Amino acid sequence: MENWGVFLSALVIGLSIAAPVGPIGLLTIQRSLEHGPRAGLATGLGAAAADAVYGAIGAYGVAWLVNALVAARVPLALFGGAVLLWMALQLLRAPVADRAARAAPARNGWQYFAGTFVLTLSNPATIFSFVAIFGAMAGRAASASPALMVAGVLCGSALWWLFLSSAVGRLRERFDARWRRRVNLVSATVLAGFALWQWLSLLPD
Repeated sequence: MENWGVFLSALVIGLSIAAPVGPIGLLTIQRSLEHGPRAGLATGLGAAAADAVYGAIGAYGVAWLVNALVAARVPLALFGGAVLLWMALQLLRAPVADRAARAAPARNGWQYFAGTFVLTLSNPATIFSFVAIFGAMAGRAASASPALMVAGVLCGSALWWLFLSSAVGRLRERFDARWRRRVNLVSATVLAGFALWQWLSLLPD
């Protein structure tokens, strides 16, 4: 029962980290509308996999890797911001068909997965949340397995992306080309805003 409690707690953590609307959420919504729920799910699962990687680092307490990520904060933030700006530009330039596409090719799904995986990994600030939360969990349950914590985070994050992509995918036929174009414009603007915010955060106080 204790292990199930740890797993469920980690699942809630993964869900709560994934749920707030951010650049990955916007990409998931946009791709679910334009290319179908599978494309949106692939986008979200890339972020879920990256969350699991950072969760594993936090759960297993890999101190040297945490220090390395902290040291690489500036180049990672620059890279992540550049990727966000590139994605924003792609959304602005993407043509919008009169009707939503039936589904994205399988190879595009892997590209969406890999892109958001790398993008999420480029934000090492996430690891501090996992280190603090998992440290507290380990203190309450000494026999807790780090593998269960990581599995819980992965499942919680994946459940959110499954819900979001499925919900948006069911509504996609109601969005005509004009509305999908508006979604692209809003998503591109917000992604560019996140990129600039990420770069501005590097400036000294």
